[in-house]
Amino acid sequence: MNFRDTQGQDVVLERPAGWRRHRRSLVVAAGIALAGGSLVALVMRFAAASSSVSLSRLEVASVQQGPFVRDIAADGRVVAAVSPTLYAAASGTIHYRTQAGDAVKKGDILGVLDSPELASRLAQEQATGQSLELTYENARLEAQKHRLAARQKLDDARIDLKAAQTDLDRNTRAFQLGAVPEINVLRARDALDKARIALHHAEQDQGLDDRMTAFDIRSKRLAAARQKLVVADLQRQVDALTLRAPVTGQVGQLAVPDRTKVAKDAALLSVVDLSALEVEIKVPESFARDLAPGMHADITGDGQHWAGIVGAISPEVVAGEVAARVRFAGARPAGLRQNQRLSVRVVLQRVANAITVARGPSLENEGGNAVYVVHGDLAVRTPVRLGPASIDRVQVLAGLEPGERVVVAGADAFHDAPRVVISR
Repeated sequence: MNFRDTQGQDVVLERPAGWRRHRRSLVVAAGIALAGGSLVALVMRFAAASSSVSLSRLEVASVQQGPFVRDIAADGRVVAAVSPTLYAAASGTIHYRTQAGDAVKKGDILGVLDSPELASRLAQEQATGQSLELTYENARLEAQKHRLAARQKLDDARIDLKAAQTDLDRNTRAFQLGAVPEINVLRARDALDKARIALHHAEQDQGLDDRMTAFDIRSKRLAAARQKLVVADLQRQVDALTLRAPVTGQVGQLAVPDRTKVAKDAALLSVVDLSALEVEIKVPESFARDLAPGMHADITGDGQHWAGIVGAISPEVVAGEVAARVRFAGARPAGLRQNQRLSVRVVLQRVANAITVARGPSLENEGGNAVYVVHGDLAVRTPVRLGPASIDRVQVLAGLEPGERVVVAGADAFHDAPRVVISR
């Protein structure tokens, strides 16, 4: 009896070559060697890092390329271009003739400041001025009187000289005829000399009197003129007690209530000229140096848009900000009110194709000369050259390429290390 077996199913296989028998082992060994090399390189790479910082403590931004607009955006408030404030010219009691919000024209009386002290001083100085005027007029009359007396004295001296000359001539002829003794001639000659001396003194006295009276008159005239100036100044102060509108507009806030006693130079009220409005903004000190009068600005608010021009820029820095005023380029916008809030944007520079990165505090370290570029889990300190900055971005002039990732905040934890590991 024949039994069936598996002999018909058996196939004789060829003996494989030696390398084929160990192929799996070789593949595993190669994989282990490659992984080991990568691990060694990774270990060496991370060994060069001096510290490790968590990614949650950092802010990373990508470098981009495209249009770059350098501008200033700020919130402002509407103010009147002309808004003068009236102050008390002297201490006294204020009596208003208008109320806040009233429309007024230039020159309208807004109130009166009652100052008895100033009114009394004016009356006293006016009386003193009148007294000095009378003194000046009296000096002029006295000068005329002195001139007349000096002229009379001079005329008398001339008559005496003429009479002495006549007497000398008569005695000389009589002596020649033997009618009078020689002593009479000598006496007549002495009288003539005396008359000449008297005339000379009279002429000198008249000159001195003229100079003295002219000096006295001039002194009195200057005193009266000085007093006129004092009275005019006091009259100006008294006239200033009547408050008049310096411009056409509306009365602003009343600084003090009606019938209140105020001190000199105290603020009383303001007049707002609403025909010319401006927007007052606060600009960070870092941008103020690039802001200049004449720059164009965009003003927006309440769904409306207006063109503006930068007008005045304050030279003073207060709390790290500089005040500036933006004027409306066109006609006065309708519907705006004092202190209304508006948004202002001033364009400083436009670049069509620029490499930029988001602005952050870490970009300002070391004067913006170096940043940390993220490569996987490693931050590498890289020299760069940064350019102008806008509100949210900074232009990169050299050192970075588009697509690279840069640490823009939190790099102070790196302590200027050349390489830092970023842990997840």
